[in-house]
Amino acid sequence: MKRENNAVPVASIGFTGKTAEEFFDLLKNAQVRTVLDIRLSNTSQLAGFAKKQDLPFFLDKLCGAVYREMPELAPEPDLFKRYKANELTWDEFSAAYVELIARRRVESNLDVDLFRSACLLCSEHLPHHCHRRLALEYLNSRWNSRLKITHLS
Repeated sequence: MKRENNAVPVASIGFTGKTAEEFFDLLKNAQVRTVLDIRLSNTSQLAGFAKKQDLPFFLDKLCGAVYREMPELAPEPDLFKRYKANELTWDEFSAAYVELIARRRVESNLDVDLFRSACLLCSEHLPHHCHRRLALEYLNSRWNSRLKITHLS
């Protein structure tokens, strides 16, 4: 019972396949206070309403949330490029990504409280084949299952 009281609620979301209304309603309804952007490319036209330069404004006005970039949880460009070009399977990408964040020692360099009422943001619609799920699972395994993870869809 005590472990549940100490649980740190954290979510993940992808913007692809969602309207701006759906995206911001999901964040607001989940009471997200901080959006942690773990994307490699957050300024491209493909980011639409979730562009780095616009997102802090929308989050503040629509959700009362703040924006923070978190590049330490982004994959390296070459790794992501190889996966998107089908040079790596999902399992190979996953293993390489987890190895990367382990080398970065993210569990030691990030404070678990930063994740409280936060939401990891990426572009993938669903978390199944997205590094945001891998990052949260990795951190949870290192932080003794302190994260209570919800994937917003």
